[in-house]
Amino acid sequence: MLSRTLLLSAVSALAMASFAHAETLTIATVNNGDMVRMQKLTEDFTKKNPDIQLEWVTLEENVLRQRVTTDIATKGGQYDIMTIGTYEVPIWAKQGWLLPLDGLGDAYDKSDLLPAISDAVSVDGKLYASPFYGESAMVMYRKDLAEKAGVTIPEKPTWDQIAEAAKKMTDKSTETYGICLRGKAGWGENMALLTATANSFGARWFDEKWTPQFDQPEWKKALQFYVDLMKEAGPPGASSNGFNENLALFQTGKCGIWIDATVAASFVTNPKESKVADKVGYALFPTGGVENHGNWLWAWNLGVPAGTKKAEAAQKFVSWATDKAYTELVASKEGWANVPPGTRKSLYANPEYEKAAPFAKITLDAMNAANTSKPTIKPVPYTGGQFVAIPEFQGIGTAVGQQFSAALAGSMTVDQALRGAQALTTREMTKGGYIK
Repeated sequence: MLSRTLLLSAVSALAMASFAHAETLTIATVNNGDMVRMQKLTEDFTKKNPDIQLEWVTLEENVLRQRVTTDIATKGGQYDIMTIGTYEVPIWAKQGWLLPLDGLGDAYDKSDLLPAISDAVSVDGKLYASPFYGESAMVMYRKDLAEKAGVTIPEKPTWDQIAEAAKKMTDKSTETYGICLRGKAGWGENMALLTATANSFGARWFDEKWTPQFDQPEWKKALQFYVDLMKEAGPPGASSNGFNENLALFQTGKCGIWIDATVAASFVTNPKESKVADKVGYALFPTGGVENHGNWLWAWNLGVPAGTKKAEAAQKFVSWATDKAYTELVASKEGWANVPPGTRKSLYANPEYEKAAPFAKITLDAMNAANTSKPTIKPVPYTGGQFVAIPEFQGIGTAVGQQFSAALAGSMTVDQALRGAQALTTREMTKGGYIK
């Protein structure tokens, strides 16, 4: 008995010592469905890496951006891994705030990444963040409501066709709204949708001399169209709705059309989460009369800040969460339709995925249609689809988003919102030295 007790004590002491010496990685991430799913699956990683523990900080999108930007800019060292977008990666890499990911291992297979996504998170050929999922934007709609309303949504719709369908699908007596679009203020919330929409109407943020263009007719047409459509066919309180709020509305059958990130498709077609899973159709992002389908291109990525003292362990986790084996892990637990989309060529060559995901082709078509090097039909001095790839955009985009959200809420007119956007953007661009 004594020897057995001593043996158990020794084993326990070794386990405690091992735990005490384990590195703890603090991971900041967004509260999107794919990221929440990743957290639930991380026992697979910790079993393979018992010397690494994980601590999660899960935040709403706008809050996440604010926290990680402050931490990395001040070299606060609060996080070892950050969930960041394609907007931040090249800017932060050039400022020396991110470590190049050169320790991901052979199994990672960088050559399998979709070129558009790989290029977006690389600088001078080096990967500075690893894409967890990639997306463009598209139309998701209720086929049953469209049929009942007697409308057809083509694969390449115009905004006028969307508006007509949304109005006919609306039945406020049953709290069924024709269309759900982002209204919550934020450069990556309502301004992602509205910048892509403006692109599709032929608008641009700046001319070749960095002069803001909110006083031009294309912006007036785009914003007025959006506000009028949402007032007539959108849900109440739309100025507070972002991605997650509109997802919930669509999943519960309250929305006829939702135009948003392609990554949402797996959630709206998941019968465990969506009441309308078997009733969803898809189309490309609409055009407003010009040959531009919004040019939305985005990826949520895992990056390692230069301030971390746990770079080796951090890259182990990044590789685990974004390699092909992780895709297979999700498929084994949740089914192929729910794997993170939009990052790897091998996924779209997989017949199992194509069979399980009716949205696969339209997602890839939407991503391939995006041209972030030429986001508008008019010449511009910037790149980026649903954002402008300059450091100042984070602040300017959110401030403009507040103006446009107020117009949607009815607390100011469209003209007032555009005048406010023009004034504040001109002021900040002058302060930044863009306007001489």
